[in-house]
Formats: sequence, C-alpha cells, structure tokens
Amino acid sequence: MHAISFIQDLAVIMLIAGVVTILFHRLKQPVVLGYIVAGFIIGPHTPPFGLIHDEETIKILAELGVIFLMFCLGLEFSLRKLFKVGATAFIAAFLEIILMIWIGYEIGRWFDWSTMDSLFLGAILAISSTTIIVKALNDLKMKNQRFAQLIFGVLIVEDILGIGIIALLSGIAVSGTVSSGEVFSTVGKLSLFMVVALVIGILLVPRLLAYVARFESNEMLLVTVLGLCFGFCLLVVKLEYSMVLGAFLIGAIMAESRQLLKIERLIEPIRDMFSAIFFVAIGLMIDPSILVAYAWPIVVITIAVVLGKMLSCGMGAFIAGNDGRTSLRVGMGLSQIGEFSFIIAALGMTLQVTSDFLYPVAVAVSAITTLLTPYLIRGADPLSGKLAAVVPTRVARVFGLYGEWLRNIQPQGEGAMLASMIRRILLQVGVNLALVVGIFFSGGYFAEPIGEYLNAWLNDVSWQKALIWGAALLLSLPFLIAAYRKLKALSMLLAEMGVKPEMAGRHTQRVRRVIAEVIPLLSLVVIFVLLTALSASILPTNELLLLVILVAAATAAVLWRWLIRVHTRMQVALLETLDNHQDSSGH
Repeated sequence: MHAISFIQDLAVIMLIAGVVTILFHRLKQPVVLGYIVAGFIIGPHTPPFGLIHDEETIKILAELGVIFLMFCLGLEFSLRKLFKVGATAFIAAFLEIILMIWIGYEIGRWFDWSTMDSLFLGAILAISSTTIIVKALNDLKMKNQRFAQLIFGVLIVEDILGIGIIALLSGIAVSGTVSSGEVFSTVGKLSLFMVVALVIGILLVPRLLAYVARFESNEMLLVTVLGLCFGFCLLVVKLEYSMVLGAFLIGAIMAESRQLLKIERLIEPIRDMFSAIFFVAIGLMIDPSILVAYAWPIVVITIAVVLGKMLSCGMGAFIAGNDGRTSLRVGMGLSQIGEFSFIIAALGMTLQVTSDFLYPVAVAVSAITTLLTPYLIRGADPLSGKLAAVVPTRVARVFGLYGEWLRNIQPQGEGAMLASMIRRILLQVGVNLALVVGIFFSGGYFAEPIGEYLNAWLNDVSWQKALIWGAALLLSLPFLIAAYRKLKALSMLLAEMGVKPEMAGRHTQRVRRVIAEVIPLLSLVVIFVLLTALSASILPTNELLLLVILVAAATAAVLWRWLIRVHTRMQVALLETLDNHQDSSGH
C-alpha cells in the first residue's frame, strides 16, 4: 500500500508541476516559481482536500533535490573562474553578506522575533539565487555582457561563503552561543577541509572518471558519478559537516574533469526531476494563514532585500573599480533570494531552532523577488541614466577620479610580474601547509581505531602516539620540503628587492644570503610549533617527540631528492588536470 500511495503522490506532483510550469513558461515567468505554485496548489493547506498522502517520503526526495542542485552548482564552479573574477566578486560578496545578515538580524529583532529566528533570517537574506539569475539573464539574452560575468563571479564567491554560513549556523544552533574564537575555528577547519578535499580530489577523481570513460558506456559513467557524489556526501556527514558542502565540493572536483560536458548532460535530467520535487516540497509548506498573518514582515523584508542588495553589491562593484552603470546593473541583478535561502531555512527547521513561520516567509519573499528580477535587470540602464542626470557634476567628477586613481595604483610591468610571482609562491606554500595540517588532523581523528589495532603488538600509549605522530610527519615530508623550498625562493626574492647595494655596500651579497637562509628556517620552526599545538591529542612525550623529529630529519636528508621528485609529480599531475579541463572545455 505504501508503494501505491508513493507512486500516486509522485504522479500528482509531476502532473500538476508539468501543467503549472508550461503555463508559467507561456507567461515568461521563472519555472522555479511555477514549481512552488504547484506545491502550494496540491499542499495540505489548500482546500478542498490534500492530494499528498506521504509527505515524509516527498521530503526525503526533496533532500535529494538539494544534493543534486548543489552538485550541479559545483559542476558549474571552476577554480580558474574564481581567480579570473578578481576583486569585484570578493568585495561585492563580502559587503553584501555582512550587510544583509545585519539587516535581517535587525529586522527580526524589530519584530520581536527570537535571536535564532533573527540570525537565520539574516543568513536567509544573505545569498542571492544562482538558478533564478542565470535563468533571467538567459531569457533576457544578456548572459555574455560584462556585468553578467561580474554577477556570476559574485555568485561563485557567495556560494562558497554560503557553505561556510551553513556550517557556522549548524555549530551555533547546536551550542546555542557564538564566540569569535569558535567562528575562527569553524571557518579555519572548513577552509582547511575544502583545500585538502579539492587538492586530493582533483588529483584522483578526474583520473578515475577518465578511466571509466574509456569503456564508452554512459550507464557506467553515470553510476560512477552518482556513487562518488553520494559517497563523498556520506564522508562529509561523518566528519560532521553539512551534506550540502559534500555535494558542492564533489561537483567542483568533477568540474576539473575532461568528462565535464558529458557528466552535465547525463546528470541534467536527474537534477531537473529531483530539484522539481524540492521546489514543489517548498510549495507544500506554504500556509496561506501564515502569509496573511505575516504580510507586513514579508513586505518589509522584500524591500530590504531589493534595496539592501542593490546598495551592497553595487557599492562593492564600484569600490572594486567598475563604473557607476555597471555597478548598478550588478546590484540590481543580484536583488533576490532563492534556493540557498530555502536550504538555510530548512536547516533551522531540521535543527528545531527556528519558528514555523520563518520558512513560509522566506518562500514568499523569494517568490516576490523572483518575479521582480527580470524587471530589475531590465530597469538598471534607464535608472542609471536618470541617476547620472541627477548626480551633481562635482560628485560625478570625484567618482571618475576614484576609478582613474584605482587604475593608476595597480602595479604595471615588472612590478605586476613580481606581485604575481609572490602571490603564486604564497598560494603554493598555503596549499602545501593545508595538506600537512590535514594529515595531522586525520591522524588525530583516526587515533583511537589505530590505537586499538596497535594494541595487539604495542600496549604503551606513548609509543602508539609516537608512531601515529611520526607516520603523520613522514607523510608530510614532501609537502614540508616543498613549502621550505618555496619559502626560500620567496625570501631570496625579498632579499634581492629589499637589500640594495647603496644600503649594504660590499656586504650586500652576504646580507641577502643570511636573509634567504634565516626566513625559511624561522618559518619551519613556527610551522612545527603550530603542528604540535594542533596535534596535541596525539603528541608523544618530549623524549619520544625528539626521537621522531630526528628520525624524520634523517629520512629527509637521505631521501631529499626522491621526496622532491614525488611532490613534483603530484604538482605536475594537478596542473595537468587543470590544464586538460581548460583545453577540453574550450575556455
């Protein structure tokens, strides 16, 4: 009987969703809105009778919809795209998220909502909707314009920060409080996990997919992709992070594969089906009585979303050096909330820390701002023209001078090349150290099962810790050596730039040599102190720690060239994967 009622529910959802979305397509309205309306029509709150019998199963399918939405968002994400979007995306996204969280929180407190409701409202308002914006820009045939490219950049940064917000909110909801130390710890661990997962994933997953693709079987490739997606989501959940993070990360890893276009084509129908169920499930939860009771907050929040995002994103784009017209178009293009907001609202309900009214309020605001999106994008140009006519000449001249000043202070020629080189070295050092910290964290995480396994041969806990810590240090050697060599190159570069012959005279070369040797060694000491602090749970006694460090130093001295070769091969493999993806995707 359960199977029959489930099939009946699925039939009702798909039939009503099909009819409503065709109608919305004819009316040139976003299809996403059609799904929400379809859910509202068949929902338990809409008379004369409820058409859905098994809401729990539909909610489980809706969870799959979230996974596929975030997985496909990850597939559209590219590390190279993120580096190309530059300052505009980062400044606009940071400004928007900080301002919108503050506005949402203040609105919640103004309406006398609880602290958790207000905090979640701020987070709900912080992230714009990728699905709705991409659809609107496609429909308006503006996807290739410069402001649209800037919008996509902001959306990429927003999605990454949104994942961080979800992780933070989960921690706050469980503990009930938030301290600055806890925030930095959560963000730090999340960033570390993302870097390690991306580097290891990009080294392994594209090669596995390339091997499977050789069999030229779509079925085999699809099953492998789904297996990796769900398997990685499970791993992330086991590590106490959000399933949404896992779906996004594995998508971003597969985005670097040569099979990307094929994967997108295979996964698209599955994503469309489950994301349709997700948006219909949102519609099922809309209670008209709540919407009537909270009509005034919905109006206030909608105005706050449109004006707040227009101001924050527009200001961010302008601060980054874009002209007024482009900045306004970026701000107006991002003035809505969507799928991420539903995920955050659903998180509050799942953790049982928010009130029942918050979800339908978020859906109502999303529906109104979704309807406004195409009109706001179209109205940006006429509005910028009117504002340009109103702005006093002196103010316009100051804005123009600001843009010119920004362009002038950017390093040119040799300076730009040096800045680029320093940035690249620091990035490589950062990635290597992230992998080292990841290895030590893994050692701490698996210390208990490893200790139980070692008990058969070794009962002494100190020796067990020494073995685990020593193994982590030996595994880290290729990355530590690589970091040391990069730091040495950086210190030589800085010594060359900083110590001039007119300052040091005949001692110039000697001073440069000392600086080039001292900086990397001091950096290594700092790194070891940090590692001992981070791996306190598996740290052996001082005598055993000294023994482990001596063994590691001897191993490094004997196998120095081999360890450098191992790291170089990994680095080449990583860069090859990224370059292959770039060639195959035709960027």
